[in-house]
Amino acid sequence: QRFSALTILGISWFWLVGATFLSLFPAIANDILKGDETVVTLFLVLFTVGVAIGSLLCNRLLKGKVTAVYAPFGALGITIFIADFAWCLTAYQPPAVIADPSGLIGGFTFMSELSNVRMMIDLVGVAMSGGVFIVPLYAILQAWSDEEDRSRTIAANNIVNAFFMTAGAGLVALAVGFGMTIAMVLLVIAGLNLIVALYVTKLLPDAIIRAGLKAVLKLFYRVEVKGLEHYQKAGDRAVIVVNHVSFLDPVLLAAFLPVKPLFAVNTHIAKAWWVAPFLRLVDAFPLDPTNPMALKALVREVRKDKHCVIFPEGRITVTGALMKVYDGPGMIADQAGAMLVPVRIDGAQYTLFSRLKGTVRRRLFPKITLTIQPPRKLDLPEGMVGRTRRRLAGQQLYDVMSDMVFETCNRRRSLFDALLDARVIHGGSHAVLEDIERKPLTYDRLVLGSRILGAKLARLTSRGERVGLMVPNSAGAAVAFFALQSHGRVPAMLNFSSGLSNMLAAIEAATIKTVVTSRRFVEVAKLQDVTAAFENKVKVVYLEDVRESVSGFDKAYGMLTQPFADAIHSHHGINPDEPAVVLFTSGSEGTPKGVVLSHANLLANCYQLAARVDFNPRDIVFNALPVFHSFGLTGGTLLPVLNGVKTFMYPSPLHYRIVPALVYDTSATIMFGTDTFLAGYARSSDPYDFYSVRYAFAGAEKVKEETRKVWSDKFGIRIFEGYGATETSPALTTNTAQHFKAGTVGRFLPGITATLESVPGIDVGGRLSVKGPNVMLGYLKTANPGVIEPAVDSTYDTGDIVDIDEHGFVTILGRAKRFAKIAGEMVSLTAVEGHAASLWPGHLHAVIAVPDARKGEQLVLVTGHDKATRQDLLAHCKQAGLSELMVPRTVIAVKQVPLLGTGKIDYVAARALAEAA
Repeated sequence: QRFSALTILGISWFWLVGATFLSLFPAIANDILKGDETVVTLFLVLFTVGVAIGSLLCNRLLKGKVTAVYAPFGALGITIFIADFAWCLTAYQPPAVIADPSGLIGGFTFMSELSNVRMMIDLVGVAMSGGVFIVPLYAILQAWSDEEDRSRTIAANNIVNAFFMTAGAGLVALAVGFGMTIAMVLLVIAGLNLIVALYVTKLLPDAIIRAGLKAVLKLFYRVEVKGLEHYQKAGDRAVIVVNHVSFLDPVLLAAFLPVKPLFAVNTHIAKAWWVAPFLRLVDAFPLDPTNPMALKALVREVRKDKHCVIFPEGRITVTGALMKVYDGPGMIADQAGAMLVPVRIDGAQYTLFSRLKGTVRRRLFPKITLTIQPPRKLDLPEGMVGRTRRRLAGQQLYDVMSDMVFETCNRRRSLFDALLDARVIHGGSHAVLEDIERKPLTYDRLVLGSRILGAKLARLTSRGERVGLMVPNSAGAAVAFFALQSHGRVPAMLNFSSGLSNMLAAIEAATIKTVVTSRRFVEVAKLQDVTAAFENKVKVVYLEDVRESVSGFDKAYGMLTQPFADAIHSHHGINPDEPAVVLFTSGSEGTPKGVVLSHANLLANCYQLAARVDFNPRDIVFNALPVFHSFGLTGGTLLPVLNGVKTFMYPSPLHYRIVPALVYDTSATIMFGTDTFLAGYARSSDPYDFYSVRYAFAGAEKVKEETRKVWSDKFGIRIFEGYGATETSPALTTNTAQHFKAGTVGRFLPGITATLESVPGIDVGGRLSVKGPNVMLGYLKTANPGVIEPAVDSTYDTGDIVDIDEHGFVTILGRAKRFAKIAGEMVSLTAVEGHAASLWPGHLHAVIAVPDARKGEQLVLVTGHDKATRQDLLAHCKQAGLSELMVPRTVIAVKQVPLLGTGKIDYVAARALAEAA
């Protein structure tokens, strides 16, 4: 009833002001402006148009919501425009000469005077403000009144409206009778309306401030809110979990969330002077993190059907990535029976309100996006209590947050689009690549070089063609890669360490017509025989020759069109699901296959890693892994380059003395390697060489315990072991600083669904299949050249036997192909290699299964330890309580266990040695 009464009074006041204003038009036109009836008509037209514009504007602002949030602004606008109109009347000077015999000017003459435009704007402004004021009040009157009383309420409104209009007309007549001018009457009306505006503002203080904040934030930061429809599904009770990137975050949430939320505020921060104004916008709940009862009190508040906003990280990020996630918010949602609503704030980290000065390129007004994810509930087992339940709730909350970061990233674009976007974010002068030439390459130079070289290569190839790329790790390799991407060509990364036959098989499978390489590289790597064999099948293009063909016009055109690179690239119409690169499997167990990965595959894997690993533009990546390997391409090149992280490219991971010295010299903070390479660096380096390294990631092969131990003891560095496959772009799992378990390959990355299929004879674990946005488009095989054999439903059968524990950590037990059936028992060849490594550390070991007439199969150990014997290994296994089936029948000592260029054991060559024995 109170709302109805106030609404009726507000509507009636509008009609009092409006009717009074309209009734004065004839007097204003004739007595002050010396205008005829067409001037009165002009005023009425302007007033009518203004009301219509104001009503449409109000409809657009409210977007179907019934609220009076903008009514105070309408009332204030009425005051301002009436007051200005009155001021114009007092200063008005009619024309000295009026051509019309009546002595009055017409509407067209009035409009032709430039000095009168201000009065016409005021008239439209009064009417527009009136529309903004009156439309929501009418909507409230009809929507909020009781259904059974609605007709009586509307009737009462009409009666009060008539009374106010009559009273207004009487008061104006009385004022004029006492000698007040029309201008003075209008100023009095403006003053009275100001009082009404202030009263309405007092009734809706929060709404006014929120509306003002929204307007300011949208104006300066172009704030966009996505997923509001998800918020409506959260129900009455919800815990809103948000990443914390700046001091602006609470203001953004208070202004743009559909409801007035309950904010959990640290009691220490709540005392700060600059926080007090913000606390008026929200329901603040002071939370003392040192008081264990505080969380229980907050749970009780949420149970009162409230929406509570919590920043699970507990602090503003200083890395730019997701930091430690506390488990408290997860327990609050669990105990209160509330839905979790993940909200990501993106863009605010680049404002001056972030704590990333010197880490990212901050600027005045970057675009900010708020993305609301679908609500979800924690899935905690019944009966689980205490610390175990709390830990699991915290882990699931972390997964929710990292999934949110991944899912809200823009992976629906081409790789070159992503490069251009990175240049915008981090600045064209930001150095992003360096190699042994020690000439850093900025984003501007990388984009310019890619476009110029891309234009030249485009003349030699066709759209969508697979182009062989045989280059070493260098800044030039990155330029050549993005050059092909810029014009819609597909780089097919040739593994020059795999041998001529494998490379020719790759060329055949991918139907490559052109191979791009470097004459200098061919000479240094002694690949003249390879290129000579290539020339019989494909066209070989040398980058030195292309560089010489670049004219001054080419460079000038590239520089002049540099600002429009985005628009020019968009003309190629590259679909994110098109092939972006072809990588070839290692051939460690057979003929290499071409793995076709799309732009979306590669970007998805980059964002999956970025959602779990905290890196930032202050980091420096040292990448010695070859770009023809998925680990070296995605992890060592694309991931850092597209995220503003400087990358040092080194051509060979086998230089065990040079690599540590360069890591030291470049102050690298992140490096990638395989167990073989990392063990080699540890043997050949000074303990201080890796002083700057924060993260050392290992993949492609199992990390031996001795390698892990020596890195920990000698350098104080944990090796973060991961797992993946070329077919998955490549990363599937990784250990991280927050979730680490030695001996495992970590937990699955966001967006990946894993299933285990039981394998007869293996009691623990199962055969792993994965599904996700990073799974390849399909294979290219020599049996069907040029035809992509697609991955069914984005699912890939890894062929690996794995075990997944209750916290999601994955342990690789071995490849399905690398199990032998001996006397009816399944034996893991990988496990046997591990036992050999524990007995003879510091050496490589390869176990091969060969046919055996009596037991089905027998094991052969090919080892790099020259004094290895079966008797020693048998004694070691017996001491460990292992079955004799785990002991190879034959032990072959070799000078060097065969390796591929990626550091993996070459099992094809090892099998040849075993079969020969």
